[in-house]
Amino acid sequence: MSKHKGNKADLAPSRHERKGLGQIILLLFLLLFTIFCFAPVLLVFISAFTDEIYIVQNGFSFFPEKWSMAGMKAVLKYGKQLFTSYAVTIFITVAGTFLGLLIMSMYAYSISRKDFRLSKFLSIFLLIPMLFNGGQLSGYIVFTNLYNLKDSLLLLILPLCVSTMNVIILRTYIANSIPGELMEAAKIDGAGEYRTFFQITLPLLKPSLAAVGFMMATAYWNDWQNALLYIDSNNKKPLQLLLVSIQKNISFLLNNNNVPATVRAAMGGAIPQYSATMATVIIVIGPIMVVYPFFQKYFIKGLTVGSVKG
Repeated sequence: MSKHKGNKADLAPSRHERKGLGQIILLLFLLLFTIFCFAPVLLVFISAFTDEIYIVQNGFSFFPEKWSMAGMKAVLKYGKQLFTSYAVTIFITVAGTFLGLLIMSMYAYSISRKDFRLSKFLSIFLLIPMLFNGGQLSGYIVFTNLYNLKDSLLLLILPLCVSTMNVIILRTYIANSIPGELMEAAKIDGAGEYRTFFQITLPLLKPSLAAVGFMMATAYWNDWQNALLYIDSNNKKPLQLLLVSIQKNISFLLNNNNVPATVRAAMGGAIPQYSATMATVIIVIGPIMVVYPFFQKYFIKGLTVGSVKG
């Protein structure tokens, strides 16, 4: 018997060692995966400040021999328009995300209530846009001819305001993570639906709202197609549309043999196509990279807590 116990004691360290070895292997794997994911981002930042002639001759490199601010200067030359476009994009992102979260959370709350008569109808109605879509042309005609919203900032907010998948995420969170007894207790105490939603459901919905809100904010921040279709005024041009215009201007200069020598000299002797492209990427993703770490814990929790508790 003692011999048998001794064998178990001998096996314990080996299992512990195997567990430690597995953790080390997993750590190395995650470290390599992180490096592979971060390497392209680092290359973008380095290329934005690399000399254009060096990129043309040697390609992109993590260790360039010549550095230059020509690419960033080509983007920053737009000055006031760049600041205006940033302000428009920030306004669209904040207003659209806030409005969308309010509408979708109220919709999700409604269809999550089993005692609501129209919950099934509204659930089916919500799924229709996932199965049928009128197309871009019909949407353009409706927004411009029927609603007369051409060149309006509302057309940059409303099309992305409500998403079927986001409503489903919020509805699942309410159904799985917020006790129904809590709502029933509020109802017994005399609270109406609006009070139950704003004072009880909405505060408990914060993790899921943060996750959905971050996805919505990213979609608003990166949207340029709606602006290209509907916006004509420079004072309403969002950042992404401005950057598309910058790229078109650079392509025009590259394909035009009649560009004055003074223009080329102002750009350092070579039109910074590649470095300017990387500089525009930095301007676009910079704010998102700064904000994301603050929302990461809510983003993960909001997407997983419903499925874990379900």
